[in-house]
Amino acid sequence: QVQLVESGGRLVKAGGSLRLSCAASGRSFSNVGMGWFRQAPGKEREFVTGINWSGSSTAYTDSVKGRFTISRDNAKNTVYLQMNSLKPEDTAVYYCAADTLLRRLVVLTTTRGYDYWGQGTQVTVSS
Repeated sequence: QVQLVESGGRLVKAGGSLRLSCAASGRSFSNVGMGWFRQAPGKEREFVTGINWSGSSTAYTDSVKGRFTISRDNAKNTVYLQMNSLKPEDTAVYYCAADTLLRRLVVLTTTRGYDYWGQGTQVTVSS
């Protein structure tokens, strides 16, 4: 099993930057893909970005390409989300999630297959 704790969310002005962290505990972190999702009020949870277990493959939703970067440090059991050029529409609760399957090569881009979730961290972007 993997336990996940997100941090780094806060209020930021449009155009600003934030780095979210997701600290994982559990022996299998370095062997599972990780994803970041977000959920705005009244909306469904949506995929933002993901990275496979080795870091060799990443995926981004179109609206964040060129602005957000996912990375992982397996030695620290942590996955990061660097968010630049933030927009008010990026406002949401951000969740990290861990893939169920060990060493999956592809990055999952829907909630299916992610069985472990953090509690979320609030990101608010003011205009």
